[in-house]
Amino acid sequence: MSIKIPSLMKVKVYAPLKTYYDQEATSLSAENDTGPFDVLPGHKNFMSLLKPCIIIVRSPGRPDFKLRVERGVVHVKANQTTVFLDV
Repeated sequence: MSIKIPSLMKVKVYAPLKTYYDQEATSLSAENDTGPFDVLPGHKNFMSLLKPCIIIVRSPGRPDFKLRVERGVVHVKANQTTVFLDV
């Protein structure tokens, strides 16, 4: 029996007054206190505070989305990655 890993995940990056990104993606890269990390489709449930960094979201057929952040929280559950920004 094999487990099928999805090739895309839903990614939403937003602040209280603005949505910066809300589409499917192949990965999200950011940084927390332990260092840089990547979230890929099928990632286990995960939650972390972000440190100042550049979030990079990669999607097939589109240029990478990049956004400098100062503070935020990333939450991964059920193949959905949500980044809440405090700006």
